Amino acid sequence: MSISPSEKIKVSIDGNIATVVIDNPAANTWDRESLPALKQVIGALNADLSVYALVLTGAGEKFFSAGADLNQFASGDGDVARAVGEAFGEAFEALADFRGVSIAAINGFAMGGGLEVALACDIRIAEEQAALALPEARVGLLPCAGGTQRLTQLVGEGWAKRMILCGERIGAQQAATLGLVEEVVPAGESLAAATALAAKVGNQSPSSVAACKRLIHSARNIAIADGLIAERDEFVALFSTEDQQEGTNAFLEKREPAWKNR
Repeated sequence: MSISPSEKIKVSIDGNIATVVIDNPAANTWDRESLPALKQVIGALNADLSVYALVLTGAGEKFFSAGADLNQFASGDGDVARAVGEAFGEAFEALADFRGVSIAAINGFAMGGGLEVALACDIRIAEEQAALALPEARVGLLPCAGGTQRLTQLVGEGWAKRMILCGERIGAQQAATLGLVEEVVPAGESLAAATALAAKVGNQSPSSVAACKRLIHSARNIAIADGLIAERDEFVALFSTEDQQEGTNAFLEKREPAWKNR
């Protein structure tokens, strides 16, 4: 019996390693079905003491994940924005707090919420063709699932601003140089590389790993907690602007947005 309540999140367990696959064609986007499913999966894996490591990847060869399904935001409904933002937060914070080691195998485009879920993992391995970005401001939104907080901690304020404020997309090699990913591998090899690294976790005491992870995160979590809440509040506040609806609908209609700055 699968521990996932949704076909959009597929899980397999081999020995001490769980492989979690984002499978929501065509771009492995996140919605109000897949986000709670990921949270439930993490809860089940936390309860399975035989699982020491988790590998997260995307189905197919092109996308790790393209982020949120923007159809959810076309109406400009702030209540919907709050519900989706909270679902993102609960899912990705559950992943960040997974008691074992989580490794993202970035096998293609990691955009918006797709990059944010990778940021919530402990380690990131990217294929050489991968592209990473937080382009939410391009569609009148902002990263609401930890992007403004976790990206800044990894790459520093300057590059976080380039990626978030200027919409700069970076490749895998540059991501490695910046410390956004820990390893770059040839196309098609991220899952194998991540699984091989996850296997090394089995040589460690699971109790020691969990304690070390809590300590590594302790100072960071004190600083990040308020920022994660503020991030979602600012995300919802954007839904009172005309630019939010213009940006989202321009994207869905495949045209350039006409910003009004109000």
